[in-house]
Amino acid sequence: MSVEQESPAARLGTPVDGVEVLGALSPSRAGDFMSCPLLYRFRTVDKLPEPFSPDAVRGTLVHKILEDLFDLPAPRRTPDQASAMLEPTWAALAEQDPELGAMFGPDGPDADWLASCHDVLERYFTLEDPTRLEPAERELYVETLLDSKLLLRGFVDRVDIAPDGAIRVVDYKSGRSPAEMFEARALFQMKFYALVIWRTRGVVPAMLQLVYLGNGEMLRYVPDEADLLATERKVVAIWEAIRRAEADGDWRPSPGRLCDWCAHQALCPAFGGTPPPLPQRPDLGEVDRLEARGEDPAVAG
Repeated sequence: MSVEQESPAARLGTPVDGVEVLGALSPSRAGDFMSCPLLYRFRTVDKLPEPFSPDAVRGTLVHKILEDLFDLPAPRRTPDQASAMLEPTWAALAEQDPELGAMFGPDGPDADWLASCHDVLERYFTLEDPTRLEPAERELYVETLLDSKLLLRGFVDRVDIAPDGAIRVVDYKSGRSPAEMFEARALFQMKFYALVIWRTRGVVPAMLQLVYLGNGEMLRYVPDEADLLATERKVVAIWEAIRRAEADGDWRPSPGRLCDWCAHQALCPAFGGTPPPLPQRPDLGEVDRLEARGEDPAVAG
């Protein structure tokens, strides 16, 4: 992030000047640390670049189409319309980010990749009927400052509000639904969002819904206050563990199945690699305070 081009979180976030903020955490960064402290370090402390993957880019493209689909009048939210939006939406994304556009080379995406995007979009319509939905919010930035002074923040794909005020939090996943033993990890992100919404709106969401477009399944969960209080305790404990790792310099790897998709195996001790020296920079709490204000930690340091 640069001073000239601040992050969406900095643009949309509530000002924290004058408030002693312990730090800031998103569900993705919390998930990184739970999966592998070294991965958290590589992404958050070292800020190592990661190559685009066709699967991740497919997810970005499909998310954008599903967001824009609801800009249309309800009768036009059809499979054919979504399919027609695919190539112009890809062209717009590639123009906004030349590195993204260069991922497939000068000839652009191949037919197989585009066909896979069509398949994912078609699968969405087997799970929901967007002509019968009017989302209250899409790509909603949410944040709250806990009593512990930890700032929680993130982006929610969709928020639906029923006539009686009941809130449904929806997240699209372009991959396959997890096995039952991994459902708790998948729901952590949703409970995180539900906690932020509860703290900011005073209402516990009535439904958390994960839409898995890879295999056409949904995961639904009904949270309660006890769930969200437990999530808050867990998030604070994760942040405390992050600060201990920072103080000790102990960013140990946690080898597992997710290593197959990690972009940093060459630097990981679990695979015979050596992490780079830790950069000289402000402590993590100061980095988060600077970024929350839209400042560049590298410049400020």
